[in-house]
Amino acid sequence: MLHLRFRLLLLSLTALFVLAGCATTKSDAVLTADARAAIVRFVDRDPGLKDWVDHAHGYAVFPSLGKGGLGVGGAYGNGIVFERGDPIGRTRMIQGTVGFQIGAQNFSMIIFFQDEAALTTFQRGNFEFSAQATAIAASAGVAATTSYEKGVAVFILGRGGLMAEASVGGLKFDYSPL
Repeated sequence: MLHLRFRLLLLSLTALFVLAGCATTKSDAVLTADARAAIVRFVDRDPGLKDWVDHAHGYAVFPSLGKGGLGVGGAYGNGIVFERGDPIGRTRMIQGTVGFQIGAQNFSMIIFFQDEAALTTFQRGNFEFSAQATAIAASAGVAATTSYEKGVAVFILGRGGLMAEASVGGLKFDYSPL
């Protein structure tokens, strides 16, 4: 039994490293264009998100995040950070999880920052998900009933795949100015 668990752990970690290694680093211009296209997809899904984009002090857009797991899992993706609608930096998200999980999926995510303080916290690497910053699945009308929690609101939009998950883990964001 222990031998089987070790093999599954090794297989899962290998898959995560391959996934991370296959994630190509796009140029700033291409990643920014992808981020703007992701914003359009979010607004198409819920037109109320246009107000969030127009009124947020800033936002981080991850056009494509990959997530997978089999007992041990993780997620990875790159994005662009905008302040008042202008791109100001690159960001990277890495997540590691352990628990019941099986499958793979791809999704987009936008993290909205209500004010300069919330954006600065993100830029300094002090941002982490908590019970107050849960991700809300973007769907028609959800933007109107969502509010900032501690200066942050997070929306996700599924793009494909299927994953069953009951796990715990950590989430890390890196930021670098353009």
